[in-house]
Amino acid sequence: MDIVLGELDRRILNALQADASQTNQQLAQQVHASAPTCLRRVKRLTDAGVILRQVAIVAPDKIGAGLAAIVEVTLDNQADERLQEFEELVAQAPQLLQCYRVSPGPDFVLVVQAVDMAAYHALAHQLFAAQKNVRNVRTYFSIYRSKFETRIAV
Repeated sequence: MDIVLGELDRRILNALQADASQTNQQLAQQVHASAPTCLRRVKRLTDAGVILRQVAIVAPDKIGAGLAAIVEVTLDNQADERLQEFEELVAQAPQLLQCYRVSPGPDFVLVVQAVDMAAYHALAHQLFAAQKNVRNVRTYFSIYRSKFETRIAV
């Protein structure tokens, strides 16, 4: 379902991306709309799939998940079934935050957040070393995160 975003929709999306925990009344005041109009617009945006979900963003270092890694993975066989099998495998790993199928270069780029190097090693064995179709893995460990943003410019 294609949706045309009006100025009010854009204000709502920007406000929700900054703080989705606010009440509908607070959101309506912030975007200069009535509460019923705001509620209808948010429902419309959600029903259309523009708003996928509302979540809390957790600070990894506060919960003991301080190791961030960006991982490039190349498979031996890039048939569509093999790519889907790998995506299904990594989707089951809670430490894996993001998975991108990319081109050119490696087949996948993954974003991993793990407790420590031992936890990453166990995950790497499960997802990469134990898989016959994984040809090459290159991991970059983050030493400092200078920017983290979930907001998309609307």
